[in-house]
Amino acid sequence: MRVIRARVLGFCAGVRRTVDLALDAARGQAGRTRLFTMGPLIHNGWTLRELESLGFSVLDEENLPETLADSTTVIRAHGIGPETRRQLLRRGTKVIDATCPKVRKSQLRARDLSKKGFVVFIAGEKNHGELRGIRMFAPNSLVVENREEAFHAAKTLFSKNKTAKTAMIGQTTISAPEYSAVCAAVTQFFPDLTVYDTICSATLARQEALAGLCTEADALVIAGDPASSNTRRLLAAAAERGKPAWIVPDASALPPELASFRVAGLSAGTSTPDALINEIEQAITML
Repeated sequence: MRVIRARVLGFCAGVRRTVDLALDAARGQAGRTRLFTMGPLIHNGWTLRELESLGFSVLDEENLPETLADSTTVIRAHGIGPETRRQLLRRGTKVIDATCPKVRKSQLRARDLSKKGFVVFIAGEKNHGELRGIRMFAPNSLVVENREEAFHAAKTLFSKNKTAKTAMIGQTTISAPEYSAVCAAVTQFFPDLTVYDTICSATLARQEALAGLCTEADALVIAGDPASSNTRRLLAAAAERGKPAWIVPDASALPPELASFRVAGLSAGTSTPDALINEIEQAITML
């Protein structure tokens, strides 16, 4: 089968930096200290298994050990809240901050806006690690997943405070149409809403590359983990264009139906490593 790769796919700069920092920590501390990541480092099972093989364990911020002395903890790409960081330091671990710089910028922006008296709307998935972390910098923020939730949240706020200063921050991996719809819902009540362009350029580049791929391929394979938000959005973008598409976490998961197509397009989320993309591509060509 012929395979066409998307023009842009796989690790973004922020994720690559995060993984490189973890690998550097493993090389520098091998056998001399316990290694942890604060939550899953990135949303990719293949990479997490590799880190586990190097000695990393995953910490749960809701159930931290009493002591983390003689250990190194790498903060995941999605970041953490300030209280979680304080708890890690109190327990004695060395902290390596691998938060994506774009996520860190949103965290600090949310903190500053909150201090200035703004009600901060955060658009994205409520249970996503990135949003949980950002929300901890602005405790009174309102997380909205879609246009309907944004409308009702804004309506409720308007009934309590018609003159509230409002601002909008989006999850870095939200799609542009989703973000626009959420912002439009809030501006029905707060026309002076301050909107920040927080969508990661890497996310946009991969969505645009997928759109081009849809014009060339009969069906699409999205290499990545279903737990990855931007990977799921690539799948949704393919479906919106009427293309058969599947998220494939590894080569063994290729759907049998793919063999009935002549040309397969290959895309990948920002948390999908190059080695896994290559492995999946090779498997497709053998169909």
